[in-house]
Amino acid sequence: MAKEKLELADMTVADLQAELASLELEYQQMKFDHAVKGIANPMEIRELRRNIARILTEGRKRELAVMTPEQLELRSKLRIRRRRQK
Repeated sequence: MAKEKLELADMTVADLQAELASLELEYQQMKFDHAVKGIANPMEIRELRRNIARILTEGRKRELAVMTPEQLELRSKLRIRRRRQK
């Protein structure tokens, strides 16, 4: 899985969720294997984390795409409010 290019735009939401669950399980197993005995190429762990992040980003992008303008406006107001609190 390390060198494959994920085609996320062609996947459905259910496919994204299934792929995410699969990658997270693989990531946990790889972390365990690396801690116990080491793996041949530790850079695979980084690539797996990045693939998980890509799937999460695509899911969020799709979630924002279906929001109504009112929901987006409320979201923007919340983000501004949170920035002021820092």
